[in-house]
Parts: sequence; C-alpha cells; structure tokens
Amino acid sequence: MIDAFLAVWLVAIAAVPAWFPQDPARRPAANDVRTRDVFVSVLDNKDAPVNGLAAADFAVREDGVSREVLQAGPATAPLQVVLLVDDSEALTPALQPMREGLNKFVDKMQGHGEIGLVTFGERSTSVVPSTTDPALLKRGINRIFARPGSGAYMLDAIREVSQGFAKRKAERPVIVAVYLEGVEFSNLQYDTVLKDLEASGATLHVLSVGMPSASLSDEMRNLNMVIAEGTKRTGGRRDQVMAVSGLAEALPEVADELLHQYVVTYGRPDTLIPPEKIQVTVTRPGLTVRSRTRIAGR
Repeated sequence: MIDAFLAVWLVAIAAVPAWFPQDPARRPAANDVRTRDVFVSVLDNKDAPVNGLAAADFAVREDGVSREVLQAGPATAPLQVVLLVDDSEALTPALQPMREGLNKFVDKMQGHGEIGLVTFGERSTSVVPSTTDPALLKRGINRIFARPGSGAYMLDAIREVSQGFAKRKAERPVIVAVYLEGVEFSNLQYDTVLKDLEASGATLHVLSVGMPSASLSDEMRNLNMVIAEGTKRTGGRRDQVMAVSGLAEALPEVADELLHQYVVTYGRPDTLIPPEKIQVTVTRPGLTVRSRTRIAGR
C-alpha cells in the first residue's frame, strides 16, 4: 500500500533519485575478481565495539573452505543509511524517546555518510531524502507523529528501500529499522523480502520495542522470519528493547557499531560460481562477530 508520494519516488529510482545521490569514487581493492571485501562488526561481552584488530586476528571460510585474509582495518567507506521508523499508532507512548534516539543517532553519524528517513505506519513514506545535512534530518524527525488507528507496513518498507539500494548499487548500504511491537499489515512473503534485501547488499539492523507479539497471523510470521533471517544473513544486529525509554540509548549503540566496523579483504579463487555461504571469525576468545553470511545476489 503506497501513497501517491512514494509511488512517484519509486518510479524515479530508475534514474537514481534525489534521495539516493550518485556514488563517490569506489575503492579499487574489491574490484579485483580474486579478492572480496566484507564489512565486519566485532563486539566484546558488553556489546561494545572492539578496536585494534589486524588481518592475523580474522579467519574467513567460503562454503567451509579456508581463505587467505589479505588485510583488515577500520572501515572508512561512507555509509548509506536509511532509517525505517514505525509511526503507526503503537508509537504513541514512545514518540519522545524515539525522537531523542534518532537525534543522537544522527549526531553520531555526522560526517560518516548519508542518511534517509522513511516511516512505515499505514504506508511507506519517504520523510527525508538521503542527505548529509543533520539539520534536514532533525526537522524530519520532529515531523514524525503516531498515525491514529494505523498498523505497520515494515516488510513493504524493507523491500522498497532494498530495491532502491540495488538500483543505485550502493557500496555500503545499511537499513536500521525501529519497530513497535504491534500489528504488521504487509502482505509480502518473507522469502520475497529476503531476496530483495540480499540482492541489495544492505545490512539490516532491527530494534523491536516492547513485548514480542504473540500473534500467529501470516503477516507476523513473515515479519518475524525477515527480522530473524535478515539480520543474521546480512550481519546486522537484532535487539529487543523492552522499555520504550531504552530507545534513547539503543539507537546510538547501533551508530557506535557502524562507526567501528572493520573491512576484511580476503583472497578467493577466480571462479564464475560464487560461494553460497561465507563465515568470518576472530581468533580472540569471548568476542561476537557479525558479518554477511551470504553473497549479495546469491
């Protein structure tokens, strides 16, 4: 279900829309067919980013076969982030913590890429086209209100943004979705959404706020599958924020993770058949590693 505004935006994607600016020059390392780059998050037991790792600390396997890690270091490529915000009726008690968390996220990310803002209560709606201007984003955040009597269309929003990233061929795309536990109305099948998400190369991070829904509807089943599999396959985080007040700190934590990622470059055979799965680990014990487990478009 898409309003007229979003419909126009979707048509414009084919020509690279205004809220997806043209890519800057891309780094040459990943263009060599015998190497591949993968973005990796490494966290300690307090969920804080771990700094100071080098190539020797990482191990990469493709379909179970060990690959040589050529280099590893801080990821500095600009991020292309789209914030998906639930502005359905369920947002009502969480409006102020949501705004506070979003503003903190924008502050932390300033100077590290571009951010777009999309809401998905009642329908997917682009609120702020992708921009590097924090003032524009904050004005958009202040325009977010709960839509009375509405439910969420999160799967529609994930799919549409994924398709936009794929059209643009974004280098480091990220989707950060904030969902208020309630009712999902998207009629999409989970495998359809996951296919578009993986093809886009985007990492999906999801903050679910409140007690998990006990609904057994097809809509909720599809949503839960996309949240579980989408975050796992793309190397994103999945947080259950039990109290609405926790949003003010949960969103900046996502920003911290994004700003402290590594880019790991590894060698691979020159073959036309890409691997089905990749696995990145670290040699140091007690650390959590998050990275893509499937090749984009596979």
